[in-house]
Amino acid sequence: MTAIILGAMLVPSVPAHAQQGAFFDDFDRLDMSRWYVSDGWSNGAHQNCTWSADQVAATGGMLKVGFAPIPKGDRQYRCGEIQTRQAYGFGTYEARLKTPSGSGLNAAFFTYIGPQQGKPHDEIDFEILLRDTTHVDTTTFVKGVSGDGEIGSGQSHALPHGSDTDFITFAFTWEPDRLRFYIDGELVRTMEDPATIPSNAQRIFFSLWGSDTLTDWMGPFAPVTAPIAMQVDWVAFTPLEQDCAFDASILCQNDKDKK
Repeated sequence: MTAIILGAMLVPSVPAHAQQGAFFDDFDRLDMSRWYVSDGWSNGAHQNCTWSADQVAATGGMLKVGFAPIPKGDRQYRCGEIQTRQAYGFGTYEARLKTPSGSGLNAAFFTYIGPQQGKPHDEIDFEILLRDTTHVDTTTFVKGVSGDGEIGSGQSHALPHGSDTDFITFAFTWEPDRLRFYIDGELVRTMEDPATIPSNAQRIFFSLWGSDTLTDWMGPFAPVTAPIAMQVDWVAFTPLEQDCAFDASILCQNDKDKK
């Protein structure tokens, strides 16, 4: 469903095999050479909020991606979205985050590239529908087609605890012929059908947004009366075939498992 959550910034894109350098960002500050903050638009009538730069900040060693009952433009709420300026290819993508809760809200860690960058729509998603913070959905899009059959039909996975109660680490390893999803270091899904594996390098996104209309998927929207936020402790990318670069990486665990 993040398929309809499109960024408006034009940046160069590269094939997924053209690797970009590894990085680890612990958000001691918001590095604007790496990140672009969406501001001043929404992604369609389904979205009840306007992307707003004031809903994204790095404070206290955390990235805060917010949702607030403050009108902007023709929408009643403001919401936050951040994306990398660079597109990244095959490798391991990891983030440790905690969400708020609330029906009708979507907290997402995903990658995306599309027509705005002169490429087909490719995407890899973790989406927590905040009406039930004990589950997360995974899916892909290849040339605009969902790897799970249709928009909103991603595979649901139980979380070790509510994402609103404590931090959880989400990771996926993207290879040319395989995609593996991990939750707190546990492998929860493997996709190997070539039709479901994206091939274009993508930008990394975090977003928190709401909808009054997508009730079948996200639940009826529960009005938000005070600012809330998703907290991201860190995010990292490691190119394919590179060793683990930090202790919390799933790659370090995988290396230990091989010994």
